[in-house]
Amino acid sequence: MLTLAQFLADSVWPRALEPRALERVQAEIVERKVPSGGYVCRKGAPVEYWVGVIEGLVKIASVSPQGKSVTFTGVRAGGWFGEGSLLRPDPWRYDAVALRESRVALLPRATFEWLLATAIGFNRFLLEQLNERLAQFIAMLEYDRLLEPDARVARCLAALFNPRLYPGAGRELAISQEELGYLSGVSRQRANQALARLAEAGLLRVEYGKVTVLDLEGLKRFEG
Repeated sequence: MLTLAQFLADSVWPRALEPRALERVQAEIVERKVPSGGYVCRKGAPVEYWVGVIEGLVKIASVSPQGKSVTFTGVRAGGWFGEGSLLRPDPWRYDAVALRESRVALLPRATFEWLLATAIGFNRFLLEQLNERLAQFIAMLEYDRLLEPDARVARCLAALFNPRLYPGAGRELAISQEELGYLSGVSRQRANQALARLAEAGLLRVEYGKVTVLDLEGLKRFEG
């Protein structure tokens, strides 16, 4: 099992920190276990931490007062989220829900703001992270409105293999059809059909509870 220290060592941004800054991060970051269906953070709550996913899969979503739900993206192990929320004084504008039992790393707001004020390398990482997220959300808006379900599933999977957001993640991802359906906004049965079609196209290989991407650029371009 990956430890919190190993997770930090595998992340990109700590490598740019000076020893004093890294020591503070290591002393103040904490780990939390979240059960399947549990909240990593809740819409309307104060933003107190920057969040990294050590293990598991987290859905970023929002539910309207009328009960209508929308999923923005998923964050797999190795990813970090919440930096945009920490840069504003507002509370969380979305829910982050564990789709399976997950472990998360929580960097306190005070530590995050101290790094922002003192660490140039950390600032550079955040600029790249925010730029990548912006591009991801623009693309998601486009494919949600213009693409058919098979292509939406393809783009959703491609986003989970983004090398900037998940460096060193490889080409395999443990994910169920139900989880993929949640993230791409389709039913489990429709996600299964889409996976079969993408496999027939030679873009990925499907095994029980796991997907291996064979052609990432092809997934990004797939339109059905």
